[in-house]
Amino acid sequence: MTADLVLPPVLLGPLLPTLIVLASGALVLLLDLLPRRPSPELIAAVALAGVVGALLATLARWGKPGRAFNDMVVLDNFALFVDVVICYAAALILLLSVDYLRRTGAQSGEYYALVLFATAGMMLLAAAGDLVVLFLALELMSLSLYVLAGLFTQALASSEASMKYFILGAFASSFLLYGIALTYGATGTTNLDRIAATVAGRSQDPIFVIGVGLLLVGFGFKISSVPFHMWVPDVYQGAPTSVTALIATGSKAAAFAALIRVLTVALRGAQADWTALLWIVAALTMTVGNVAAIAQSNLKRMLAYSSIAHAGYMLVGLVAGGIPGVGAVLFYLLTYTFTTAGAFGVITLCERGRAEAVEVGDYAGLAARHPVLAAALGLFLLSLIGVPPLAGFVGKFYVFGAAVRTGYPWNLWLTVIAVLNSAIAAYYYLRVVVYMYMREPEGAPVAYAPSLTGALALVVAVVGIVALGVVPGPFVDLAQVAVAPLVR
Repeated sequence: MTADLVLPPVLLGPLLPTLIVLASGALVLLLDLLPRRPSPELIAAVALAGVVGALLATLARWGKPGRAFNDMVVLDNFALFVDVVICYAAALILLLSVDYLRRTGAQSGEYYALVLFATAGMMLLAAAGDLVVLFLALELMSLSLYVLAGLFTQALASSEASMKYFILGAFASSFLLYGIALTYGATGTTNLDRIAATVAGRSQDPIFVIGVGLLLVGFGFKISSVPFHMWVPDVYQGAPTSVTALIATGSKAAAFAALIRVLTVALRGAQADWTALLWIVAALTMTVGNVAAIAQSNLKRMLAYSSIAHAGYMLVGLVAGGIPGVGAVLFYLLTYTFTTAGAFGVITLCERGRAEAVEVGDYAGLAARHPVLAAALGLFLLSLIGVPPLAGFVGKFYVFGAAVRTGYPWNLWLTVIAVLNSAIAAYYYLRVVVYMYMREPEGAPVAYAPSLTGALALVVAVVGIVALGVVPGPFVDLAQVAVAPLVR
């Protein structure tokens, strides 16, 4: 007589936002395979509907935390807040892509499906409560982005960017996987909560220390911190601009979310050790990013080094720690997403001589010919500098303020370094503004590529940076509520 097979309960509620995005990606692929293929606009609308549906499901679950698969997936308020950021990023990228793909001759259902699969990986990464799920989510996101970076096979730069991204990404993933293996060997588990319970007695174990170090190397690549940042300028420059915007916003938010959860949950017992390491990494990251950006004449490369510098600013919040510091990082991710997606969105709408306008010199005289477009790009750049009352200023204010309020002298010095770096950054951002308003174009001027969906994306981004700058309080409070259970 055999015993009855008892299956464990499977809770899909915590996975609902991610499942909606995955289902939308599968539907897009099926539509693309139909004999009478729907129009690209319809496929884009289906993809956008999936992201909006995931966003609504995320908002509906706020304040209703859930766990699934033996605590391997944790959909708490922290993951929900990051999911909102990721869904906003994906929606803006989809809006920017509709006419951008048509102009570049690269319309395909695969593009929208890959964007959705990458988005699903990002959302799952934010909710990963286990190192195995973290790795699987990271690879789902990364593999989709590798293909997207080289999807425009007619452009050699795109293929080169995809290959560099893939090789270096695989190299970083091997470090991460080896770190997971060593961490499991030292603690006997890959669950973040259970790792935290054993860290106190294992913090000096060489295997555990090496495993954590390799984990941080893998995360360093994904958040583009120094010295793991070398892939960023080449990939940002070579990849299609809409894909670059997704890499710069959604993937960075997801990677930072996973890093925050690992540090504040699994490694909370070793906070003094990783805080000292992040102090050095933060100082180097923002300094190298800003200094290198000064020498760039390509706008996409300049924004690439800028994104490295902003990763350094966010690391300042992690160094500060506590609810104010980590909450400030979440709010900074929200402001950075709107600002950066908007800046790259302007690039997708600008053409010069039937080619994409990516050189700083291409934008000379833009204000005289397309004043609204120039004003939008100017606002995004001023927000990246941190000029009040835009969102970028408020984000930096909370991050730097959290570091100052700790009262530790080393954190005060780190804040001084961050403020000096913000002053350096003003030079290369304002140089673009000077070109737009005070220079005349040499040769053919930049032309505006009409796009209703692209214009809608820019309007949403502009409203976002203004609203977050003028009324930041509710969003900061939500960010702090989201991180409170993690930082205890």
